[in-house]
Amino acid sequence: MKIITAQQTKALDAHTIAHEPIASIDLMERACRAFVTWFTQRFDNSHTVGIVCGTGNNGGDGLGIARLLQGWNYAVTVWIVRGSVAESNDFKTNLERLKNTRIKILEITEAPECSVFAGSDVLLDAVFGSGLSRPPEGVYERVITCINATATRRIAVDIPSGLMADQPTTGACVEAHATVTFQLPKLSFLFPSSHRFVGDWAVVDIGLNKNFIRELPGDHFLLQQKDVRKQVKKRSTFDHKGTYGHALLVAGARGKMGAAVLSSRAALRSGVGLLTVHVPQTGVDILQTAVPEAMLSIDAHSDFYTALETADRFTAVGIGPGLGKSPETVKALKKLLENFQHPMVLDADSLNILAENRELLHLVPPGCILTPHPKEFERIVGSWQTDFERLQKQKQLAAQLNGVVVLKGAYSSIVGPDGKVYFNPTGNPGMATGGSGDVLTGILTGLLAQGYATLAAAQVGVYLHGLTGDLAAGEKGMNSLIASDLIDFLPEAYRRLG
Repeated sequence: MKIITAQQTKALDAHTIAHEPIASIDLMERACRAFVTWFTQRFDNSHTVGIVCGTGNNGGDGLGIARLLQGWNYAVTVWIVRGSVAESNDFKTNLERLKNTRIKILEITEAPECSVFAGSDVLLDAVFGSGLSRPPEGVYERVITCINATATRRIAVDIPSGLMADQPTTGACVEAHATVTFQLPKLSFLFPSSHRFVGDWAVVDIGLNKNFIRELPGDHFLLQQKDVRKQVKKRSTFDHKGTYGHALLVAGARGKMGAAVLSSRAALRSGVGLLTVHVPQTGVDILQTAVPEAMLSIDAHSDFYTALETADRFTAVGIGPGLGKSPETVKALKKLLENFQHPMVLDADSLNILAENRELLHLVPPGCILTPHPKEFERIVGSWQTDFERLQKQKQLAAQLNGVVVLKGAYSSIVGPDGKVYFNPTGNPGMATGGSGDVLTGILTGLLAQGYATLAAAQVGVYLHGLTGDLAAGEKGMNSLIASDLIDFLPEAYRRLG
């Protein structure tokens, strides 16, 4: 699913109006009906509804929604905020249509008392749309403050008023519990800083021209199951374990062998043909017992990674989980980067070593996947002021390394060397538990070893990883998930993509 800019959204509306063809007021009506369909499936007409409208097209949406909800026998009150924004033509048309209804219409022309919106069970925000280009001021700013002060359920129409779709938000912004957006999500919805404004969001189809959407240039996408399903490799009758690659995981140190176990089990469940795990001597009995399907390469040191004889026989390498950062480990990582010129997954302590020894960054082979969480990413690229700046730094790092950078978290962003960004919709807060990242490292390493291209491995692996979390949460609940649960649900996640 393509994520387009506010300017492109305006062009998309205009193209649909011109080429469907459809009158703009009828397209607005279609959007209103889509919103109302979503709304009536979640709130019955015992709920009283308040709608706060601006005088532009977002306000026109609000007026149309009010009329349609009244047709469903909801008790509706409308507030029209009149400030510096002129009335749009479609706003005027929908306001005229309300004159023959029982809807109570109130006008706000100056800063109100915040008790003004009390009394509604659900309050809809339709003050500003995605075309807003500067922070709200005057009466608009006060109205937003009052919307946020209500104890009622707040739902934004298309986008929370005050939120910028394509740039950092600096002024007052509605804090919605949910946002129902039209046709495509906005980029800002996918950033941590926007969550308190957007809440849970849903996309409703309003029939904008699909061909035009495909032709629009864009660098930002939301992964969908159908996109991932097409990339999953199918197995053939005469395949054998050699068909699916030989992966090497370099993981674990004294006291951290659990990370090696988790990543190893995940790699095997990802479908890799053969797996070797390089561990210090202290991990031998642990790995041979916990992961009998894995072969071992045993380090000369008892407690941590110091050297690897050769990695040439492996099709992919994953390194980092539970590794530690001893001086000998730093030297061993440097030698591995110099000598292994095939795809790698770098995670956890391997990333921390790169951050502390930045001269090693130029040794990272092309086609690698880096999987930092936000703090690890900050150690590598430095701090940022906004999520938009953070994304730019992610693009720069992927281009610099000619690889893929996966920034983990809600809507994990996957950035390739061409600067295109793929946000992952699967996963949930229950996955915020130790070892989840080690599981992802194992999955990605297994996929690379099976011959997946780097970007495809990242997309399939991150989507699968999140899907296992969703499946596990559905059975066990979010509050009690552990990383091992994710591995247990990998077979079912694969079935869902089959």
